[in-house]
Amino acid sequence: MNPYKRNAYFYSTIVAIGGFIFGLDAAVISGTVKFILVEFALTDLQLGAAVSAPVLGVLFALPLAGISCTRYGRKTTLQIVAVLYLVSAIASAFAPSFLMLVIARFVGGLAFSSISLASMYIGEISPPQWRGKLVAMIQINIVLGLSAAYFLNYLIVFWAETGGSWVTLLHLDEYPWRWMLGVEVLPALAWLVLLFFIPRSPAWLLNRGMEAQARQSLQNIYPEAEVDAQLAEMKSSLARSGSSPSVSLQVGQIFGKPMRLVLTIALTMAIVQQATGINAIMFYAPTIIEQLGFGADAAFSQAIWFGVVSVVFTMVALVLIDRFGRRLMVLGGLFWIFLSLCVCAYGFHSARYLLTSEALAEMADIPNATALGGLAGVEFQDDLSFKEAVGEILGRESAKTHEALLLQKAAVLDGALIFAGILSFIAAFHFSVGPIMWVLFSEIFPIAIRGVAIPLFTLISSFTSYLVQQFFPWQLAETGATATFLCYGAIVLVGFWILRSTLRETKNLSLEDIERKLVTI
Repeated sequence: MNPYKRNAYFYSTIVAIGGFIFGLDAAVISGTVKFILVEFALTDLQLGAAVSAPVLGVLFALPLAGISCTRYGRKTTLQIVAVLYLVSAIASAFAPSFLMLVIARFVGGLAFSSISLASMYIGEISPPQWRGKLVAMIQINIVLGLSAAYFLNYLIVFWAETGGSWVTLLHLDEYPWRWMLGVEVLPALAWLVLLFFIPRSPAWLLNRGMEAQARQSLQNIYPEAEVDAQLAEMKSSLARSGSSPSVSLQVGQIFGKPMRLVLTIALTMAIVQQATGINAIMFYAPTIIEQLGFGADAAFSQAIWFGVVSVVFTMVALVLIDRFGRRLMVLGGLFWIFLSLCVCAYGFHSARYLLTSEALAEMADIPNATALGGLAGVEFQDDLSFKEAVGEILGRESAKTHEALLLQKAAVLDGALIFAGILSFIAAFHFSVGPIMWVLFSEIFPIAIRGVAIPLFTLISSFTSYLVQQFFPWQLAETGATATFLCYGAIVLVGFWILRSTLRETKNLSLEDIERKLVTI
């Protein structure tokens, strides 16, 4: 590997660690759901607020991130983000109340802009032939973070149940959820230190009029003979779009007529990527698995498969993205996602729920379980009516606390089919729109407006994610699993048809060539 390629990979790897911390921060909450639900006596909407608080935070952060990375640079803004992750992890682990937990998670959400900033930075320091792979490293790190969260959650629950003096000393048995939320401290601190070793973005330096510094930065990733040509291309891009440090002017350009095609592609990708429901699946993983009747303990171990599949198919995408191109993988992946969601919906639609006398006898640990005797032999056609009937007898709080055991004993469904459908959905997402949205965001916007455009469309994606996460527990409780999966599938199908007619191929093109292809004069 030549030194220029090595430098590009080194800088990109450091910046992409922000994706790992994002994935860890976002998914670790999945293991805490049952614990905080009981500890703080939460309603479905309060639970949704605790899980979605980071996404609400990023809605506030992204406009500021756009201003900061335009004014102070990508590197400085990434360092601020790393500090926010660190503060959030410490505050979440020691949160004394539901409100403080939400606030601490909200602070972590202010750092979720790391994904858009990382894709922007990596896209700007990557030669065209490596850009797809390097930007896709962000998604690799996200899924590694997700996988680490599922594994650590499982490990902490396992340790908490084994007992022992060290477990008691660390209060692991009493507060396992605090340890889950606190594991982020070390990687956040390490990332903050490593960010001091990356150079400033050459595109940002040139846009600020610092040509000598931009040349020096380019010399780290391009042979000397290619630096002048690259500088000329960047100047040409700036001349076409105009140097516009004013945020209002940049926003005006984004919504202007020349950017109409770019706007359609970016807006559709931003909404559809999160409207697939991926974060409902990933951030509520044990809750989803409990719906299959696997039980609470199995839910933690089975959730690890979500992480494994995510890593494997993101790696496949990383290998193929610069060979097959963005368009084919996005459209093929969206149709694959649609079919997978339909399989899940069918599996839940054909499910039945029946409590037998033998099953009731095995649930002596549930307070007032004998009161469920009237439900023995009664068949329910869906999860919604079953949970409503149990809730009326035991009370909402008790029914929610013991929901995993109740579903495990009552569910008569093809759990393997639904679980395979969920894994297929996760595979399709991480093969396509998961990593490729960030690649496209790093490519399709002109240099002069990129500092505002990428955070803006990440803001739209994050708002969609917030809606999905906030209302998923309520949606599952009020409409049932079948309707929930069908809703996601319908949105995916609409996105497929829009992108089928608008998405253009960008592989192996320079950022300036992509601009000429997509932006009309």
